[in-house]
Amino acid sequence: MNRPGGGGGPFPGAVEVATAPADGYTIGSFVPAVSLIGHEIDIPELTPERFDPIGIFLTYPFVIATSNDAPYSTMEELAAHAAENEVFLGHFGDVLTPTQVTKALAANMGFEWGGDAPFDALDCNTLASGDADVINTTLQLILPCLDDVKVLVSITGDRIPLIPETPAIGEVDESLDISLWNGLFVTKDTPAEAREAIAAVAERTMMSDRAQALAAETGAQVYWLNAEESAAVIQADRATLGTISEALGQ
Repeated sequence: MNRPGGGGGPFPGAVEVATAPADGYTIGSFVPAVSLIGHEIDIPELTPERFDPIGIFLTYPFVIATSNDAPYSTMEELAAHAAENEVFLGHFGDVLTPTQVTKALAANMGFEWGGDAPFDALDCNTLASGDADVINTTLQLILPCLDDVKVLVSITGDRIPLIPETPAIGEVDESLDISLWNGLFVTKDTPAEAREAIAAVAERTMMSDRAQALAAETGAQVYWLNAEESAAVIQADRATLGTISEALGQ
């Protein structure tokens, strides 16, 4: 069941998982922020760190895109253009990892966005209407107009197969190699047999024809990293978040 945040505070779903019986019947499907900062922002139920990964299974296909008639086709060309022109960035929220990466990339490349704002929707119409010059969005939302936009970079670990010519963020700036993933988590006192059962079902599901067909259609990357591999990703992401914060002067 989805538990969105909002006025009740951040990570209500994580709080529900953290306070449920540790029997393997309540599993968290979390984006990176829960495991990276959930125990550091004064949420008693999540402090100290409560969760272990079962596995990471999805990378959202976030991209930085612009319209076809923009006078730049790469991030390097955008940086040169932005040195003398104001370029407005649209995103889904300043605290999201893809937005933070996009801003850190600009800082590392020596330019500033002329302005930025969060949008409820970032799709073909956002660019066509001129509401934003560049958008940080998911590939699914611009698939209907993919022939009318330029995708400058993907904020993913690997290139997205639907746009194989577009570099991934780590190819443009190795220090910002990070993505918005989703993983399965349980509390630290969950028994090993429950963890193993969850992992077996999850891996089988992610490797199914149905899941892989969805990945091929949407640009999402669907796979399975086991607990040890996922822990390594989380550790690397922690270091990258430090790099992003440093680039943004936080």
